[in-house]
Amino acid sequence: MKYRCLVLDHDDTIVNSTATIHYPAFVGYMKTARPQIHMSVEEYFALNFDPGVIGLFRDICGLSEEEMRQEELYWQEYVRTRIPKAYDGIREILERFRREDGLICIDSHSYSHYIRRDYAHNHLPEPDLIFGWDLAPDKRKPSPYTVFEIRKRFDLKREEILIVDDLKPGYDMARAAGVAIAGAGWANDVPQIEAFMKENCDFYFKEVAQLQAFLFGP
Repeated sequence: MKYRCLVLDHDDTIVNSTATIHYPAFVGYMKTARPQIHMSVEEYFALNFDPGVIGLFRDICGLSEEEMRQEELYWQEYVRTRIPKAYDGIREILERFRREDGLICIDSHSYSHYIRRDYAHNHLPEPDLIFGWDLAPDKRKPSPYTVFEIRKRFDLKREEILIVDDLKPGYDMARAAGVAIAGAGWANDVPQIEAFMKENCDFYFKEVAQLQAFLFGP
């Protein structure tokens, strides 16, 4: 295999969650907190890309710290009862990668317990390590902290790791850690996201099957 370890984002890389869960949760909370704000799912994708979720809530929507805490509680309850579906082809990739003794690590802005739940529900191989929103803020993506921890834990060289992510924080983390990144483009068709990831990532795949062919050959 080209790589010994995949460092995978979760939302919109492994599971189809923004359009089906996170965006509807955002719309539901904003109906009360900021009823004057109306945002399409494409705009929501774009603002999650840049400035990111914190910048979206704080700077674009103008939520106070207390409102952001309330939004997180609303989102947690919404996510608790809704499980996203893995993209077609993802399970086959991860099962083969594991069979060939590859390491599967997760770095996501979702909570670890939801990631474990989603993997179990979708019958995906259990990850070797999960780093989620549970981390201290200064250790979350785009910080390279998790990549350094993965390298230390498994004695990996930088060239043995591939990050797969759909958004800019994953790209920023990859560059800070000095490892390769493949842009995952199958979740949306937002031009500014696709343009940035195509131009800046080491690799870019619009379809899950393209990632599979890249990792294992045709």
